[in-house]
Amino acid sequence: MKRETVVVLDFGGQYNQLIARRVRECNVYCEIYSYKTDIEKIKEIQPKGIIFTGGPNSCYEPDSPTYPKEILELGIPVLGICYGAQLMMHLLGGTVEKAPVREYGKIEVNVDTNSKLFTDVSPKTICWMSHNDYISKAAPDFRISAWTNDCPVAAMENTDKNLYAIQFHPEVLHTQEGTKMLSNFVYNVCGCAGDWKMDSFVEESIKAIREKVGDGKVLCALSGGVDSSVAAVLLSKAVGNQLTCVFVDHGLLRKNEGDEVEAVFGPNGPYDLNFIRVNAQERFYGKLAGVTEPEKKRKIIGEEFIRVFEEEAKKIGAVDFLVQGTIYPDVVESGVGGESTVIKSHHNVGGLPDYVDFKEIIEPLRNLFKDEVRRAGLELGIPDYLVFRQPFPGPGLGIRIIGDITAEKVKMVQDADAIWREEIAKAGWDKKVNQYFAALTNMKSVGVMGDERTYDYAIALRAVTTTDFMTAESAEIPWEVIGRTTSRIVNEVKHVNRVLYDCTGKPPATIEFE
Repeated sequence: MKRETVVVLDFGGQYNQLIARRVRECNVYCEIYSYKTDIEKIKEIQPKGIIFTGGPNSCYEPDSPTYPKEILELGIPVLGICYGAQLMMHLLGGTVEKAPVREYGKIEVNVDTNSKLFTDVSPKTICWMSHNDYISKAAPDFRISAWTNDCPVAAMENTDKNLYAIQFHPEVLHTQEGTKMLSNFVYNVCGCAGDWKMDSFVEESIKAIREKVGDGKVLCALSGGVDSSVAAVLLSKAVGNQLTCVFVDHGLLRKNEGDEVEAVFGPNGPYDLNFIRVNAQERFYGKLAGVTEPEKKRKIIGEEFIRVFEEEAKKIGAVDFLVQGTIYPDVVESGVGGESTVIKSHHNVGGLPDYVDFKEIIEPLRNLFKDEVRRAGLELGIPDYLVFRQPFPGPGLGIRIIGDITAEKVKMVQDADAIWREEIAKAGWDKKVNQYFAALTNMKSVGVMGDERTYDYAIALRAVTTTDFMTAESAEIPWEVIGRTTSRIVNEVKHVNRVLYDCTGKPPATIEFE
């Protein structure tokens, strides 16, 4: 689908997804590409604007990430952020060096409100700084448009060439008027119309899927989670009974979840879908026996999913397409497209085997962030209770059990998780936190129960608040809720004698444990 696009060139910054997400909040489509992407590819995209991300390097070092200077001469507006700003200055003749005073955290920045970038921004505004180097001298023909007490060049611009550079991070929530600045860039500088809307995305996707599939048969990998549910309904709208949804119960679901998914999407549910449930618990447990390394778990689960789907496809006969609910953060975190470190191989992206026995894999949500998926679900008429259910990873409890996986451990974490979710809901906190679950640690410790020594496992409770699932804060759940949950878990769940609460945000942690 041809649409106006802003390209984010990733130089290894930790906030690359956030930049793309904030641009999309402005109703402008945005994609992330590695700084290693050939400039001819960028030209083919014909972006309305380009954003250079931050990164951990010093741009003046000989082996630091860089890009051909030609990109600044294409006539396409460019915004450099942090490292991206320093690189722009370095390429164009400015001076970047080690800062005499390192700036990190919330800093008051003075801005020139006459700049197109700072239209309607307060003359003094709080921004998030994170840099060891600084721009001591702007490149020729650039004028300084923002500064701090310790950073004489916090923003600069060459309006004739539509080149803008800022030392701080507008994409993070700590920068109070950051979204306004990015909106100013895409509208005031790039001249975007803002055509990225969910209603048009759904309509265009249905049309594109019909054209691609023709009269072929389609198999949808349905987990019952938000992403695969939206993908299934989208495909159903597009191709009707050419679609068969296969739900694989791999034995790593939450308590009673298999039956709940079947109740919604099965023959007695509200959707007229061809639905097949495959009970493959023992098969997955066998493949995962003795495996403790998280990435290996993900890849085993990813491959086994595919093999089950292939087997079911053969039973149906001549299935051409496999549909997955892959979303954009899955792609980026798996190291596909951008330049950031692989955080985790998602079972349906980096966990896929080399050979897949389908003509093609269709991923209709591959370019969407989680909240965009939810909006698409609402456009498709999916009920709120399904659209807004908390996320559950495809590998399921396999990545909420630290260490090796056994049926006994699965039951422990299922029971503990059910208690935690029940107590969260009873206290009304299910409306205040975005994701909450119990995980089984591989730590065993001494306890005393019934005047006897125990040596059993510790359960870790997790609850976070987030707007985009790319950053998150640990939720401050009332102590009485945690205490009541703890009491129930150690009394009701066998082989657990200790309960911990995870207070870590993302970053430095991830939301999931593995």
